[in-house]
Amino acid sequence: MRLLFSIGAVLVAGVLAGGDVAGIAAPGPKFELPENQAQRPVADKDAQAVDVELILAVDVSYSMDMDELAIQREGYAQAIQSKEFLQALKLGPNGRIAVTYFEWAASSDQKIIIPWRLVDGPETADAVAAEIMKTPIRRASRTSISGAITFAMPLFDEDPYRGLRRVIDISGDGPNNNGGPVTVARDAALEKGIVINGLPIMVKEPSYSTMDIDNLDFYYEDCVIGGPGSFVITIKDRDKFKEAIRTKLLMEVAGRRPERPVMRVADKEPRVNCMIGEKIWSDRWGR
Repeated sequence: MRLLFSIGAVLVAGVLAGGDVAGIAAPGPKFELPENQAQRPVADKDAQAVDVELILAVDVSYSMDMDELAIQREGYAQAIQSKEFLQALKLGPNGRIAVTYFEWAASSDQKIIIPWRLVDGPETADAVAAEIMKTPIRRASRTSISGAITFAMPLFDEDPYRGLRRVIDISGDGPNNNGGPVTVARDAALEKGIVINGLPIMVKEPSYSTMDIDNLDFYYEDCVIGGPGSFVITIKDRDKFKEAIRTKLLMEVAGRRPERPVMRVADKEPRVNCMIGEKIWSDRWGR
């Protein structure tokens, strides 16, 4: 089951202790996995148990302007250091997660910024945030969400941790226009029991020059995300950029649904053509 909602639906009437995201770190029910999502067994006795193995896959294509890229970096760094994040961390049975952070653009362009790191409290969270911020910002051509997912999948087999859940967190501001079809990559990940969540960035008006599309949130909902409890948080206001990133990480770390009602999407034909990015590219440049 996929959960779909905007940032505003999550942030209102929050009951975090000192925070503003409902149902994440508030007193109440103990940690529970999303409905129908079984815990992943720990196969390797030598591996360190964590609550989630989380891959942060961040778009650095040219359609992202330098200001967006800087805010995005700061958003992830500040979210990992936030008191709400550290509170959510302790909700899990292990009280720790494993995280890796990479940037992506074309199908052959992925760069790991942070290899797998254990986050179990303020010191390790600060170290990860510092690593994120010290790396120079870059931009690159094309947008391959499918390439990002394909690159991310084997990373789970390479890390020294074993989580109850495996999650790929995709952020981006445009549709797939390079590499294989995004739905093929998504379905391959789902077959491995991996959950994909999305952060579609819609802070600019759609532009011919940047290949933006209307309804990028629908595209992410119907073509990109998947797996039990998967969700999309849409950013339509630049001022809410960091807040949205923090909200998404809180939900992923705590493994909890928002308590407020959300819209459920039944299996149906996508509302946006899942090949729209490839079609736009072909129409404009004939390749």
